[in-house]
Amino acid sequence: MIAAVLAVDCAVLASIPHAAPLLGPLAPFGIVSFAVFVGLGYRKLQAYQAEIPFQSSFFCAHLACVGSVSLANLWAQVRNASWLEGRPAQLVSGAIVVLGVVLLALACMPVKAWLRAASETSPAWQYAVAAGVAAWCLRSPFQALWIHSSSADIYVLQVIAFRAVQAILGLILPDLVVDAGPFVIGTPRFMVSIGAPCSGIEGLGLVLVFTTVWLWFFRKEMRYPRAFLLVPCALLSVFLLNIVRIAVLILIGNAGAPDVAFIGFHSQAGWIAFTLVALGFSMAAQRLKWIRKESESGLSEAAKARTAGTAIGGEAREAAAAESPATAAYLVPFLAILGASFLAKSASGSFEWLYPLRFFAALIALWVSRHELRKLNWHFGWAAPLTGAGIFLIWVAPNMLHHPVASPLGVALASLSPAARTVWIVLRAAAAVITVPIAEELAFRGYLARRIMARDFTEIPFARLSLLAIGLSSAAFGVMHGQHWLVGIVAGLCFAAVLRHRGRIGDAVIAHAVANLLLAAWVLARGDFGLW
Repeated sequence: MIAAVLAVDCAVLASIPHAAPLLGPLAPFGIVSFAVFVGLGYRKLQAYQAEIPFQSSFFCAHLACVGSVSLANLWAQVRNASWLEGRPAQLVSGAIVVLGVVLLALACMPVKAWLRAASETSPAWQYAVAAGVAAWCLRSPFQALWIHSSSADIYVLQVIAFRAVQAILGLILPDLVVDAGPFVIGTPRFMVSIGAPCSGIEGLGLVLVFTTVWLWFFRKEMRYPRAFLLVPCALLSVFLLNIVRIAVLILIGNAGAPDVAFIGFHSQAGWIAFTLVALGFSMAAQRLKWIRKESESGLSEAAKARTAGTAIGGEAREAAAAESPATAAYLVPFLAILGASFLAKSASGSFEWLYPLRFFAALIALWVSRHELRKLNWHFGWAAPLTGAGIFLIWVAPNMLHHPVASPLGVALASLSPAARTVWIVLRAAAAVITVPIAEELAFRGYLARRIMARDFTEIPFARLSLLAIGLSSAAFGVMHGQHWLVGIVAGLCFAAVLRHRGRIGDAVIAHAVANLLLAAWVLARGDFGLW
């Protein structure tokens, strides 16, 4: 949790223009070090339970550093103070940034506690630092590899993808136009250029990361090296799906819907393909007996002839290793929203006219899971709406000093009929206030935070969520919010805090709902549709 707070704080400071030159280049080091440290030292971090008082004096000094840098940045924006872009100002603000990070670290833990934590989590932190240094050193070479599309590896993927799309469309389109030089393919009505990113390199990278993390997380349940065979299968699957994506994109554009092809389908189809491959990989890893280690029922007759005590112990271990039957109730509503989002965006252009699908998909999922969800405590206190109001203020703070600018959503809504516009806005607001808070709190705080602590997550009371679980689940929650990831992490930490205070899921849901309700009122009152 402390590492997550430090990472968030560094991200806040790095977002300030005249502090970014100092922390920006260190981003790969921080991200990779944190990820490797959590990965290698996960169990040690769980075991490390030290009661450390929070040093408010250091934290106040930290806030003073952050406030001074932030106010200087705000003043520079209002007054157009170009001198803050100079080298002396950058050095001063950089020194204040470093001092602020050190003060925050001391507020969370004194020096002796840091030394003890380093000793008890060794050698995980050494490997993490080494990985961070390697990431920092490889930053420029990898950027050069990505920028130059003539790189041999990417070029080969481009050629394969281009020729495969040509072979598929050649069977369907009689007027297919092909220019192998710039990798242009299509018809006289609609053509695309298959660049380096479209070669499938991004999907391959995502799938490689996902499969690696999965195999590590379930390493005690897999047969190695057999399990490694799933990785090339997943990589081949996502590459083939990328080829199909490009072919279908051209067919959609040729059919007379270029906006849907470029704006909606182009981006969402990639995520749909990744999701399908990830689900397929997960199911194969869980169900293929050739990959998974044998359970008690699959042991030889000689092994079954062991003592009754050993058999009972084995059954207990197998039961402990099983996923909780309540998992679906916590995850399906959120997955229903994601699935509806993929479908709605892939069939839309600049305006997601099918957004109401998210609302109805979540309602159906929540209704199906109602029996399991009734076991939760849905009561709430006054701390919940106050927390939601605070999150709302943090969310809209950057927009308070600026007039709303025209956004594609606002323009699209203005072009609708009054009835259609009213229906869309009502369902959009209903989703934000009702179904989204419930589904996201169930998934991130109800499931993920507790699942980090134990496989049978329902046995973990909300009031006993660990700081590590709160930090990791909040980071995942923030990443899900795209360009608003930083505020999303802060919101996730606050929702988890109000949940942990009383141990009631209702507090987190109401805080989330109030934040979304006030944000919806802000958007509609000011016409600031860019926040939606």
